[in-house]
Amino acid sequence: MLPPCLAATFTDVTSERGTVERGLAPLYLAGFTTAFGAHGVATVLGSETDDIGLTLLGLGAVLALYDVAEVILKPVFGALSDRIGAKPVIVGGLVAFMVASLSALIDPTPLALALARLGQGASASAFSPASSAAVARLAGRERLGRYFGRYGAWKSLGYVLGPVIGVALVELAGLRGLYLALAALAAIAAVWVLVAMPSLPVVPRPRYTLADLVRQTTERGFLVPVALLATATGVLGVAVGFLPLLAGRLELSPWAGAATVATLALVSAVVQPAVGAQRDRGRITTRAGSTAGLVIAAAALGLLAWVPSTGMLFGAAAAFGFMVGTVTPLAFAHRAAHTPDDRMGRTMGNAEVGRELGDAGGPLFVGALATWWTLPLALGGLAAISLATGLTSWWTLRTRPARLNTE
Repeated sequence: MLPPCLAATFTDVTSERGTVERGLAPLYLAGFTTAFGAHGVATVLGSETDDIGLTLLGLGAVLALYDVAEVILKPVFGALSDRIGAKPVIVGGLVAFMVASLSALIDPTPLALALARLGQGASASAFSPASSAAVARLAGRERLGRYFGRYGAWKSLGYVLGPVIGVALVELAGLRGLYLALAALAAIAAVWVLVAMPSLPVVPRPRYTLADLVRQTTERGFLVPVALLATATGVLGVAVGFLPLLAGRLELSPWAGAATVATLALVSAVVQPAVGAQRDRGRITTRAGSTAGLVIAAAALGLLAWVPSTGMLFGAAAAFGFMVGTVTPLAFAHRAAHTPDDRMGRTMGNAEVGRELGDAGGPLFVGALATWWTLPLALGGLAAISLATGLTSWWTLRTRPARLNTE
């Protein structure tokens, strides 16, 4: 039986609603592609470091290139999608991702792999925010939660399946097999977007002054959802790295550590569409749902820090998956609901930068604090940040959407 997120997707594609659902389906594949590319390649390069001649410092630098490119370029390509339309940016980004992946096939030296990684990150910087903006516009204001939930579920599947598929491909066909599969996946997604996704008209843009841009990116309606996304992704990044570490300290097998990460991703993939749908029905608000998710994550971090056990590892993984599955669709839908169509791409690009900073900052924060003090205190510090962000969202977010021209 298919997971709910997959079953819902294929039901949509074949339903009588037609155009909207068929246009959204290739965007789900684009989301899966960027997640698979980021985590699948990272896992494989980590396991193949000695064979391909990478030092540990070189490995860290190569892996960081993907995220560095995304932090710098996502706002740029998001704004470009507002100017020329989301579809050409998505298709162009996927084609560039395919070319970057194929470049690694020529001669997989450390330099070639670094350039391929940089090219993949830059390409994902184009089609990822443009895809988020297209999801927002195609879904319509009344169904933002439902479709952002499905889009996020596919990304979660890419995060959990990417490392597994990547290792399997390398075992069967070598490193070139992985990059060839990524190129093929990007090519399929590009053709599917070109054929199935409708061209969204470019919305006339009012003339923004520098003061307008500063106000738009510092207002509460923007900063709070971005803080929610950054915190949620920071906890996710810590969980992916430190749950296997804690499993090892409990003398569990490496498979147990991998199973905790899989539990997190699968719970997130199941929860996101359900939470998004409940949000659209008015049964969950961003304020209540995000606060509850982060409070649960903070409690799980605290328990994991002070009473680690096998059961607690899997319980915490499920709690983190629930938090990510709750916060992500609510925060993205809230941000989209408060953004006019003429700057949807730029806003989504900026919001995704918050996620990237959280993804990098969370593990760095915990790692540095654990080095100076202890790992339990570091996890407790992250719990405090999660709790503070959740309470901030409770006090600052409005349950009633603000007008677009004021948010």
